[in-house]
Amino acid sequence: CLDEEGKVHEFDSSWRTKNCDDCSCSRTGIGCCTSYMRPVDYDKEKCESIFSKETCSYKVVEKDDHSKECPVHSWVG
Repeated sequence: CLDEEGKVHEFDSSWRTKNCDDCSCSRTGIGCCTSYMRPVDYDKEKCESIFSKETCSYKVVEKDDHSKECPVHSWVG
């Protein structure tokens, strides 16, 4: 399989992209999906979500103080 970056992958192999997608190669082609959960139910007026490509995860923190995490009631992925 040839991925979007032009790299060749063997059949039945899997990898994580630089955009945090988990991909796999089969004889029918490449399939990819996100490797992370996205926060959807939190106080959006007081808080903001920040994505880290290093950890492939979101953190939800107060807009005025990023050292304080906010509770998240629901995630999707």
